[in-house]
Formats: sequence, C-alpha cells, structure tokens
Amino acid sequence: MSVAAWTERYGNAVMDTFGLPQRVLVRGEGAYVWDADGKRYLDLLAGIAVNSLGHAHPTLTAAISAQLGTLGHVSNFFGTPTQIGLAETLLRLAEAPAGSRVFFTNSGTEAIEAAFKMTRRVAATGGGTRTRVLALEGAFHGRSMGALALTHKAAYREPFEPLPGGVEHLPFGDTAALEAAFSAQSVAERGEVAALVVEPLQGEAGVRPLPPGYLALARRLTTEAGALLVLDEIQTGVGRTGSWFAYQQPEVGGGIVPDVVTLAKGLGGGFPIGAVIAYGEGTATLLGRGQHGTTFGGNPVAAAAALATLGVIERDGLLRNVREVGALLRQEIEMCGSRLVEEVRGRGLLLAVRLTRPVAAQVAAAALDAGFIVNAVAPDAIRLAPPLILTADQARDAARFFAGVAVPAEVVQQPAAAPAALSTKEYP
Repeated sequence: MSVAAWTERYGNAVMDTFGLPQRVLVRGEGAYVWDADGKRYLDLLAGIAVNSLGHAHPTLTAAISAQLGTLGHVSNFFGTPTQIGLAETLLRLAEAPAGSRVFFTNSGTEAIEAAFKMTRRVAATGGGTRTRVLALEGAFHGRSMGALALTHKAAYREPFEPLPGGVEHLPFGDTAALEAAFSAQSVAERGEVAALVVEPLQGEAGVRPLPPGYLALARRLTTEAGALLVLDEIQTGVGRTGSWFAYQQPEVGGGIVPDVVTLAKGLGGGFPIGAVIAYGEGTATLLGRGQHGTTFGGNPVAAAAALATLGVIERDGLLRNVREVGALLRQEIEMCGSRLVEEVRGRGLLLAVRLTRPVAAQVAAAALDAGFIVNAVAPDAIRLAPPLILTADQARDAARFFAGVAVPAEVVQQPAAAPAALSTKEYP
C-alpha cells in the first residue's frame, strides 16, 4: 500500500494525539529508513534519540530473538540473568558507589514517576515528608501526571491541572535563582527542598546545555540541604553526548556524583525500557518493598535488548564515534555557508541547528522531501539526534542539505517576520 493509503487508515484507527504521520515507514537498515512508497531517508532523529544502533542492527535483533525464544516474560516475582546483568552493567558504567541499585521501567516517563516518588520519601528536619521539588523553566520530563508536574510548558500542563503539588520552576541556568531557592528565607517561607530535578541538556527546549558550573553548584546546594539531585538523562544518556552519561563530562558535571539518574530512549536501542539508577545505599532504599512496582519493568527481552545495545556501544567504540562524528557534523554545518544557520549547539550527537529565522517547520519539511529526517524542536531550531553509528560521510550529506542543496528558495528567502506553521508533534 502507498503512504497515502496507510495515512488514511491511520486517521481512521489511531487516536488523534499526534496528528497524521509525516510518512509511513516500513523498514530500516543502519541509519536509513524507507517509507511505503519506497523512498529512502537518512534518519537524523533516530526515533528521537532512541535507535542508538540504527535500524535492524544484527546483534540487537539476534539478542531479542534469542531471548524471546528462551524466556519472554516472568513478572517481578522472579529474576532473570538478563535483568540482573543489566543492572550490574548500568552500575558499572555509572561508576556508582557501593550500595547503589537500579529500578527498571518501560519508558522515560515511568522512570521520572519513580524518581518523583523517591523525592516524597525525603524526610523533613523536624519529621514528616518534604514536598518541595525544584525543576527548571523549559524542562520536559514526560506527560504522566507526576512527570507533567515537573514539565514546564503551560500548554502541556494546564488541560490536566491540578497536578501533584510542590513543584517550583526556576529560571533556566540562573545560578542566583538556584541559590535563592535554597536560602534560609526561602526555606522559612516554602519549606525544605526535597529534590532538584534537572536535565544536563534540555532536549525539548531546543537542546540547551546548562552553563558550566551549574551542576556543581546544584550538587553543593542539594547536599547541604539534605535534598536529592535527580538528573534526567533520558535523552542525553547511553552515549548520546559522547560519554555514557552527560554529567560524566567534566565541563558538564564538574566531577559530581548525583543521587538519582533516569534513563530510557537509547537504552534499548529501539526496544521499550527505562531505568532509575539510585546512587548509594541511602538513596537506593528510599522506596521499600511494596512501595513501587511495574509488571513489565526489567522484562528479560527488554533487558536483553539493553545489554546488547550497551555491548555494541562498548565493542565498536561508539562513544568515540559520537564525539568525532558529532564534532564533524557540527563543524560542517557551521561552515556550510547557509544564511539560515546561526549556530549549532549541543554535545556529541544531540545537536540543535539554530536558525536565523523562525522557519524550522519549513526546513524540516524540506529536509523530509530531500530524504532527511530531522525535527523542528523550536520555531528557530532543528534538532539532530541520529544513530550513534552515523558515519562521517552521512554527516557530510546532512551538512550539504543545510548548505542549501535541497532547501527550496522560498524557505531561504522567507522574511524573518513571517509566521511559521510549526509542528507540535512530540512523543513521550
């Protein structure tokens, strides 16, 4: 069937929460996908930072097939070698201290929900529970009720209020505001802080990195206050920025050790899985027996997919590839000579091309027509989050698009003040 025919069936059968699909894809290989009409696309979005190894990677597909042929699901009444092995691997990659533990989920939103519940277990100085949780303006942590309370965008929040209370959103990257939130006056007026939940790079806000030193200050303030530092690495983790976790880069984290890290997206290479890493015995025991759970979390097939994904990243030296090809992609786009390109920001293979005009939606549409999948993440920003296997030649192909090879003249010449019909499609 054609893309048009499949799209019509989609509109008649699938709930209209995302709008109609831009294309209907039927297969993939490496960094490429094909639609139902047979057209090939270079996937520079990887399912929004999900398909770490690209599409149909032989090691990943073999691991999933072998595990499913042996043991598919057992419930959380039982353990499996893949679940245990994955937890041990994540603790090793996180360089987590003794007593650390992992809780498995099915998605990033669920990982945030588990972390949110952990914040409710932080005791107040005089007894009781702290309920004051800090997040940042521009934050996106998910769409379930707890995750939505931490998410900043009013359009996502307002239709579902009242949300879980106690969340305060601080100005992004503002160290003075962060210090003020922990001040004696603030504590006297609003209570003790239970946790600060923050993304090292804000993905949905346009790939905005926190300023240098911010996380180091956050670590000091939360430690002094007895609060948790929760890092949302759902989009930035699993090698996406060139290290296993973004906070591990000295210029990002400054050598800190967080209390909680949430993961998902790239962890399963395309298979749904999320995780919460709790650092140290005290944090790892905040949720006791019966206080949280999930039917499918740590499913042996999902765990096998994650183990295979992490194994290939290590075996094939993909962290180095992310750093080298990411630097090349950034450099080639910055030097492409396009009047549309203002700058490229981000780390590794999580980048945003900031445009000189608010025409990101038109540029993304032109890219799709030219055979490139990108994302208009903001009116003036295009997000790139390709598979970690992206090659130098593929990066140069992407840069040639931005140089104007495939950008229609009407987009390039559009006045800066012209409105942009932006896509609001985002996936949890």
